Amino acid sequence: MEKPQLTLYLAAPRGFCAGVDRAIKIVEMAIDKWGAPVYVRHEIVHNKFVVDSLKDKGAVFVEELHECPPDRPVIFSAHGVPKSVPADAERRNMVYVDATCPLVSKVHIEASRHAEEGLQIVMIGHEGHPETIGTMGQLPDGEVLLVETVDDVAQVEVRDPSKLAFVTQTTLSVDDTIDIVAALKARFPAIVGPHKEDICYATTNRQEAVKAIAPQCDALLVVGAPNSSNSKRLVEVAAKNGCNYAQLVQRATDIDWRAIEGIRTIGITAGASAPEVLINEVVDAFSAHYDVTVEQVVTAEEHVEFKVPRVLRVPA
Repeated sequence: MEKPQLTLYLAAPRGFCAGVDRAIKIVEMAIDKWGAPVYVRHEIVHNKFVVDSLKDKGAVFVEELHECPPDRPVIFSAHGVPKSVPADAERRNMVYVDATCPLVSKVHIEASRHAEEGLQIVMIGHEGHPETIGTMGQLPDGEVLLVETVDDVAQVEVRDPSKLAFVTQTTLSVDDTIDIVAALKARFPAIVGPHKEDICYATTNRQEAVKAIAPQCDALLVVGAPNSSNSKRLVEVAAKNGCNYAQLVQRATDIDWRAIEGIRTIGITAGASAPEVLINEVVDAFSAHYDVTVEQVVTAEEHVEFKVPRVLRVPA
């Protein structure tokens, strides 16, 4: 039986970003240096395939520091941690490596500098997300106020409207954040923003790539985890930019073939913590069902690379 024709638009950039790549390398290098087990506080990145692969190599994932024995190394995830976590590790004389993405660390530094200047911080982010918890935990309680929506801006109670600054989670929707920032500036004209956009280059690039392909796609799949903020934002961006069916899938086995029956075009992208092997798996699944023509749509080139911590580097 002849397979139906399908044009598959493969978004680029997609998948791993520099911060995710660095965090995974840190876990692998720590295992090489200290042997298994090496403990990781929270998922190193939000992707089950990646986490399971690292478990197989000797990583043990926990949610809190007290679950780690004091005589084994612990790694802090790419999302960042509150200041209290490394302080607790030092009190316990633990060896720890911070795998926080440097672009998240940049937001931490910004928030701390604003606080030193006497400014209260408003953070645009998602409540309960580890990056938000980590950023808010850089300062004492009450010094960072969280807003998630434009409506939240109208309700937030600040200490002094003339002494405010804002920071954002790095994985937000660019378009939604613009609206929230505008609302903050309208209500608090003196509010100070970051010197450079807090939403990271990878989040922005992946959203722009989805915007480029979404209008011509009958359906669009985002390869990523359900707890991945940047992956969920890609689904939202696709839906807002003309794609009638946009869904998140972790693996090719999650594809709902009945829901996309009769499509002639599909877009494929992946969140920043999804490895290319999973993207290839999805493309192969479509090739098994359709006569596929793959068109890669490139909207940006990425050449960012972050160094691993000195403690893990091999001496020259």
